[in-house]
Amino acid sequence: MSTTLPPPGPGHAPWTTDPYANALRNGRGPLFLRRPDGWLLPLDVERWCADADAADLSALHRCEGPVIDIGCGPGRLVAALTARGHRALGIDVSDAAVDHTQRLGGSALRRSVFDPLPAEGRWGTALLIDGNIGIGGDPGALLRRVAVLLAPSGLLVAEATPQDVDERVQVRLDDGRGAAASAPHFRWARVGAAALLRYARSCDWQPVDEWEADGRPFLALRHARTLRSPNLAARRPRDLSPWCDAPASHHR
Repeated sequence: MSTTLPPPGPGHAPWTTDPYANALRNGRGPLFLRRPDGWLLPLDVERWCADADAADLSALHRCEGPVIDIGCGPGRLVAALTARGHRALGIDVSDAAVDHTQRLGGSALRRSVFDPLPAEGRWGTALLIDGNIGIGGDPGALLRRVAVLLAPSGLLVAEATPQDVDERVQVRLDDGRGAAASAPHFRWARVGAAALLRYARSCDWQPVDEWEADGRPFLALRHARTLRSPNLAARRPRDLSPWCDAPASHHR
């Protein structure tokens, strides 16, 4: 599948910059999130660009129905799901990420999770893996948005930060070589399992499973109430529109 979309707007520029695109194209870092105080969070580009590992598979084995991978990156999870017979779609604001996912044989669109998306209210599972609970710097807002995307009784599988943290920060992408010193800052969040559970419960999500694999903590959650209209809730997964028929958008 090939989809041509206009460039992302200024608010989503950080993930379209050269350091991120180059890291994905090369399959390796270094790549970091840098706070204004100089603190660095290494990003595991090599793992993202490899095949799905045992920890990833522990999450994918729990997926139900059609799956949307939010912030899919280079697409290893979408490819693994597709190979296992799931209908899966990745969304990401990076051209490099979408291109990489499609080269692996997966379906992907350049979109923001906060944009209109295909099949809203009908996804069986949503994934927030590899720190993507941090998208937008507001876990509560992200969890409320995901609730709208899922079908009634749909499943959210989210990965938490291994440390017991709950922070919202301004960061920028940094390649460790000084080339990204002028990269724009953007909002990000880091939440451990306890904090993620607090945010989830405050947004009417209920935990149904919690586990750790290779030092990575995961939670599976279901929303406690239906946010979709009855006509959408009644549709079956086979009624999902083709990804490429969705309207184009330029945000993440």
